[in-house]
Amino acid sequence: MKNKVSSSTLLAILAVGVMTFSGVTVETSMNITFPTLMSEFNIGLGVVQWITTIYLLVLSSVIPISKFLKSRFKTQHLFIIANLLFLIGLLLDAFSPSFYILLLGRVIQGIGTGIALPLMFNIILENVPKEKLGLMMGIGSLITAAASAIGPAFGGAIVTALGWRYIFVILMPVLLISLLIGMFSIPKLIQHDLENSRFDLRSFILIILTFAGLIVGISNISAYPIISYMIYLPIIIGVIALILFVKIQNSSANPILNVSILKNISYAKYVIAFFINQLIILGLAFIVPNYVQIINKSNSSVAGFILLPGAILGAIISPISGILLDRFGAKKPILSGITLMIIPLLMTTVFSVNLSNYWFLIAYTFIMIGVGMSYGNIMTQGLSYLKPSLSADGNAILTTVQQFAGAIGTAIVSTIVTKVGQLNVSDNGTFGYTFALAFLMALSLIQFAIIYSTKNKKINS
Repeated sequence: MKNKVSSSTLLAILAVGVMTFSGVTVETSMNITFPTLMSEFNIGLGVVQWITTIYLLVLSSVIPISKFLKSRFKTQHLFIIANLLFLIGLLLDAFSPSFYILLLGRVIQGIGTGIALPLMFNIILENVPKEKLGLMMGIGSLITAAASAIGPAFGGAIVTALGWRYIFVILMPVLLISLLIGMFSIPKLIQHDLENSRFDLRSFILIILTFAGLIVGISNISAYPIISYMIYLPIIIGVIALILFVKIQNSSANPILNVSILKNISYAKYVIAFFINQLIILGLAFIVPNYVQIINKSNSSVAGFILLPGAILGAIISPISGILLDRFGAKKPILSGITLMIIPLLMTTVFSVNLSNYWFLIAYTFIMIGVGMSYGNIMTQGLSYLKPSLSADGNAILTTVQQFAGAIGTAIVSTIVTKVGQLNVSDNGTFGYTFALAFLMALSLIQFAIIYSTKNKKINS
């Protein structure tokens, strides 16, 4: 049957998905360890957040070249390289003697995951029939969402029982299983002719400068005075690099990333909505465990398990919402999901001065159900506005934006919590968290308006 997904495709998605799953798991697990790492390495909140930020910075820099990697190398070779790099990063972090070695391990993990993440969605886009595309994109989102579900609870339990280093140790056999499954299944997929294209080093350097400048500048806001050159200089460098990158891509016969597809207004609007969605997810992943541990004085296990029910339900909802998209279109499930995010964010902001752990459990559960309804469908619907030949570019842009949003989401939220919290030292430390939650709520309203104002399009048309 033409609309049937082959077993090789399912196994390949599983193999690459397990690696992506591990990347997201270790990312969200490390958010739980922030207070522990701050104490062990004698560092502040603005420094420890680089555990997440530098990982997402590397992802943001590697993902844009996924189109080049896809055209230049076989899928199975990319998969093996990504897997081995991730394993090396895990080894470094498990035995790191200092915070800087820990960051180096995160960089290497970021390279591996940066290769794997677009690879998973490219496999889905190229090997899954259109009738099943919404479902399989939902399953792809389920893989990352499930990692978000397990990550905080996994991290909290491991930190309490064994210590934070075992977060990396336990993931090593998981990566080895992924490697074996991928080596068996990926060679059986549709293989395209490779191109002997030249790597555009100049454009890649501009990509790194863009994301490094913007992320470092934004992250430095929490550590330096608001008028410091340590803030504005990196941001200016990032903006200039971005302008030069876009100019070079638009004038190139074979661009490393076809940014001209952003002239498609409908696609561009969904890119913005996807950016906001990811920023909210990572922002909450910072706020909730830190509020629970620092304000409510609970341990890391409690913080992790508070996030677990919502993240699990959100993960389960992802493929179901994909089925709804296949049958009824994207707009209804996406807008319903965003509404489920707006209401608890509003109520949490209003009552943020005194939030119990039970309140966070309920609010976060509804928010993540909303994420499950909207997250994968935003990506699928956004790509539907592009020609199939542009899917690799569209996927690269969406996945890059996803990671960049996560990077600056953590940096922005930690900055708001730190800087705004310093303005009112008379409260119990919640002032900064109130403004951070209000910021995320405002973004969710903007996201709703963007999706509502965009014309719908059937995926199978």
